[in-house]
Amino acid sequence: MKALYDVPAPAKLNLFLHVMGRRADGMHLLQSAFMLIDWCDTLHFELRAGAGLSREDLGLPLPADDLVLRAARALQAASATGHGVHIAIEKRLPAQAGMGGGSSDAAACLLALNRLWGLNYPSSRLAQIGLTLGADVPFFLGEGNAWVEGIGERLMPITLPAARFAVVKPAEGLATAGIFNDPLLKRGSEAAIISGFAANPYSFGVNDLQPVAQRLCPGVSQALEWLGSQGLQGRMTGSGSAVFAQMLQDMPLQAAPAGWQVRECKNLEAHPLVGWAPSDDSSVGG
Repeated sequence: MKALYDVPAPAKLNLFLHVMGRRADGMHLLQSAFMLIDWCDTLHFELRAGAGLSREDLGLPLPADDLVLRAARALQAASATGHGVHIAIEKRLPAQAGMGGGSSDAAACLLALNRLWGLNYPSSRLAQIGLTLGADVPFFLGEGNAWVEGIGERLMPITLPAARFAVVKPAEGLATAGIFNDPLLKRGSEAAIISGFAANPYSFGVNDLQPVAQRLCPGVSQALEWLGSQGLQGRMTGSGSAVFAQMLQDMPLQAAPAGWQVRECKNLEAHPLVGWAPSDDSSVGG
């Protein structure tokens, strides 16, 4: 195998997000439900002679040392492979949106290079590497939608009904660290019960990060008001600044303000790269 083209990296939405507390190391303990949607980045991988790693931006420019290159380096180091790769990225997912775009790209990179380099690592081993890159990466290495606990590493598969969503990213972005470090962030939500969530998954709970985000970023409130003006009940995903709402009727969305990104999305039943890594640890080679 010399190349893998058109590898999708889907975004996620947090259907709710409760902050349960904080560990001694400062990491926050969360409860959430992650749902995959059909808004994706696309990555292309070409095997390189030698161990060199390079990246080409085909869409929105990325930082010089982004999560994709860090993922490639981490897998290269863990496997001691002598292979390299050139990675081209068509970036469509907005940054600082709470949609997991960078983590999804990193997961797609781990899955693709696991194949391209012939490592045959199981998904559990890739998840261990992914967690060192970011708390959301293991989710994007899984099979589909998930109930999430801990710092993001405890995942339980869930089934969600098919639905459509309006997803809105205002011009401003939000840095995750700024939200979680805010002294006014609520950090003591009670544990949710999955049976209560399953009864009505698209209107369950709240996003505990949203009040802080609305204070720090006026665009979050403006995007929620824009959804509300169309009869849609919105909430923020992740640490923002993107917001979303379930669309119950086939209705066109109004024109959005300049600089906003708006998309009608469908949820995904399964990750498009399901099966790209074996699940049996005995299959590991090298």
